[in-house]
Amino acid sequence: MSNKQGGKPSGGGAKGKKGAAKGKAGGDDNREDVLQAVVLVDSFEDRFKPFTTEKPRCLLPLANVPLIEYTLEFLAYNGVQEVFIYCGAHSEVIENFINESRRWSPGSILSPFSSLEFIRVSDATSVGDFMRDLDSRGVIAGDFILVHGDVVSNIKLEDAMAKHRARREANRDACMTMVLTSAGTGPHPIKTAQVIKPVFVICNETNRCVHYQEMNPLTPKERIRIDYSLLEICTDTEIRSDLIDAQIDICTPEVLALWSESFDYELPRKNFLSGVIKDWELNGKLIYAEVMEEGYAVRASNLALYERVSRDVLNLRAFPFAPHSNLSTDQTYKYIHGGSFYENGVLIDRTAKVTKSALGADTNIGAGSTIERSIIGRRCVIGKNVKIKNSYIWDDAIIGDGTVVGRSILANSVTVGSKCHIPEGSLLSFGVQIADGKRLDSEPIPRISLLDDDGNPAKTDPSVVGEGGRGALYHESVDEDADDEDQQKDAAILQRTLFYSLEGMNISADSVSTFASEDSAESDDDEFIGAGSHGEEFGATRQRLSSFTSIDSNTGASDAEAFHADAVHGLVDALQGDDSGDFDSAKLEFMGLRLANNASDSMMRRAIAVAFATRASELLTPEHGGRSPTEAAKKALFSKNGALKFIKEVGVGEEIGEQSEFALALQKALLGVKSLEATRAGTLLAALLQQLYSEDVLEEDGILAWWADVRSSESEGLNKIKDKCLVLVEWLKNAEEDSDDDDEDEDSD
Repeated sequence: MSNKQGGKPSGGGAKGKKGAAKGKAGGDDNREDVLQAVVLVDSFEDRFKPFTTEKPRCLLPLANVPLIEYTLEFLAYNGVQEVFIYCGAHSEVIENFINESRRWSPGSILSPFSSLEFIRVSDATSVGDFMRDLDSRGVIAGDFILVHGDVVSNIKLEDAMAKHRARREANRDACMTMVLTSAGTGPHPIKTAQVIKPVFVICNETNRCVHYQEMNPLTPKERIRIDYSLLEICTDTEIRSDLIDAQIDICTPEVLALWSESFDYELPRKNFLSGVIKDWELNGKLIYAEVMEEGYAVRASNLALYERVSRDVLNLRAFPFAPHSNLSTDQTYKYIHGGSFYENGVLIDRTAKVTKSALGADTNIGAGSTIERSIIGRRCVIGKNVKIKNSYIWDDAIIGDGTVVGRSILANSVTVGSKCHIPEGSLLSFGVQIADGKRLDSEPIPRISLLDDDGNPAKTDPSVVGEGGRGALYHESVDEDADDEDQQKDAAILQRTLFYSLEGMNISADSVSTFASEDSAESDDDEFIGAGSHGEEFGATRQRLSSFTSIDSNTGASDAEAFHADAVHGLVDALQGDDSGDFDSAKLEFMGLRLANNASDSMMRRAIAVAFATRASELLTPEHGGRSPTEAAKKALFSKNGALKFIKEVGVGEEIGEQSEFALALQKALLGVKSLEATRAGTLLAALLQQLYSEDVLEEDGILAWWADVRSSESEGLNKIKDKCLVLVEWLKNAEEDSDDDDEDEDSD
């Protein structure tokens, strides 16, 4: 085990073209003009296991470039001169990579940095340990940029730095500026993929951050609790839940002293930021935020964000970070018409089809194969009639003839035999081999590795990988001393797989996201699935759904049927239209039909429920993308601007009885889709109710009233659908009981 090294002369390893800075902060005024950066390459998380059991996260390939290269390019772009890299696990691997790089090696003439040093802390268990160690070394002379080794950003920090320094000149207690980006108030794939939702309360006049809180998706109805005294100081504040936090911080040396003052600080935001803000009267330090309206800045800090950032790089949203920018010095990517990128030596059979993908050097694509929205590494061999979609396949992988791979990650040197099926969400770690003809089970979602959680060889399980395969399901070690309830509520669990299941603990809206949601993935490429005429399939569905309508006493049967059929048809047309449009025209048409047919509120409610249930159910079919129930529900509800507001204002209402009726209408509508089996319809209903609850369209009492309504169980089919919502309902009941307990506690106080 290596001792601490890098900053102290005794460490025996300071590297750099101009030598390392050894002076104490303030020891030389000229040193303050040198822009320094600290890169944290170990975040002490296990979100990328099983891959990070063998390789550090910062060296995992994103769009076929090691993650840390994006971070270093960002620092170089912003004029950083000296870099300190804090290593934890896999330190030697990281050091070897940097030292062997033509671009980043400290001795290279191509390096943009005057100095680059590695610092090892053998006994570190948190980011806080890194920061306290850095404080003890005294190598930071002035302002420095603090980032993680998984950040991808093209933001120019010049303006933020100037504002930070101006505040510093005006008030020496201004110690840190966070650089944030705005994602807007609507649904956003990055916000969805973040899982933990950061909430910042910022003074509009000064940009001072007076409160920070993380909203856990497993703790719905959580309140934001702000110190009243801070609101007296900053009377004009804004609560911002629309911000993307890549944890890019401009810091003064005083930040390090604050870390050293409290050994309770382990995490940069949850502990340090919250603690400094809460104790500002004692420490006197002020933290500010600069919100950038332009530019790209995201940490690939979990699998969902890894997928999202990969797509953004592929679709040129993080430019100049793009495949054909050839960040690694030996890359040779060229842009191909249609949105793909190929390196030299790529061989593609003339009958194969590649769309909006990146292919690494010397990769071979066999006859009849289709590669769609995927990134494939170097020297990969893809057989004949292979189908790969939305997947990330690293170097030297082999995929046999007739195999299907959907939305998965296959690490280096993975071999998949012929006629295999790799289901969505699969993680196949380094060197795993899947035997011919093996269809991996989708439950539990496969995470297969050659090593166990301790890094020891795992015993191959033929029932998982097939006879002749190599690997076993990967299981994390369980801390027997940990509190079971706390473990269930730990949102970090939601970030270890590509897909978050509706089963068990995952109940809140964004916790059912995986990689970024499929609906955003489709809209990224301006490709619409299911547009155009409805065809026979929808016509048949429309006829079946007409039979669902019950007749109000004040309306004739023919008028009611005409309203229902036309209203459902118009709404489904709008939902199937171009994703870039809004829902206003559909709303006007619907209200016109209502007036023309004198439709009652209950008729409108049923028509709206049937339309959205129809759209969600068709999104499950292969013809319309073959989405999971969660993804289908999200796309049906969120893909059109104003659709959710329309449901809330026109379809549901605020009364508990109205909400219960709408849930019942959804249930009966899904029962009417004959091509949809009852259990799958139930899972889709649970997803729809979950989304509507999380967006405050339906309340707990409304869903529970539907659950208690005898009409929801009046047939075997309805019962089967209802049963799949049991987990959601039980969770709502528990949440309600917890809320009541909290209220009682407050009353007793």
